[in-house]
Amino acid sequence: QVQLVESGGGLVQAGGSLRLSCTASGGYFSTYSMAWFRRAPGKEREFLVAINRSGGTINYADSVKDRFTISRDNAKNTVYLQMNKLKPEDTAAYVCAATGIYNLGPRSATGYEFWGQGTQVTVSS
Repeated sequence: QVQLVESGGGLVQAGGSLRLSCTASGGYFSTYSMAWFRRAPGKEREFLVAINRSGGTINYADSVKDRFTISRDNAKNTVYLQMNKLKPEDTAAYVCAATGIYNLGPRSATGYEFWGQGTQVTVSS
């Protein structure tokens, strides 16, 4: 069983940056594809980006590909999400997910077996 804990959220002004972290425990981190999703109030959960087991293949949603960057450090069991040029519409709970089934996780949330609790990001205008 894999446990995922996110950190790094907070309040930031529009145009600012944040770096989120998601640290895993209880499993072999390098065998999991990792992803970030977000959920804003009144909206469905939104796929943002997935990274494969080695970190060599990444799949971004069009809405964030020019502003967000995912990376992973398998030695630290951690995946990161660098978010730049933040907008008020980026306000949401950001959640990381893991799948051991796929080398590169899908865009669908149903493809992930493990989820973190999320970290809140609030972008003020």
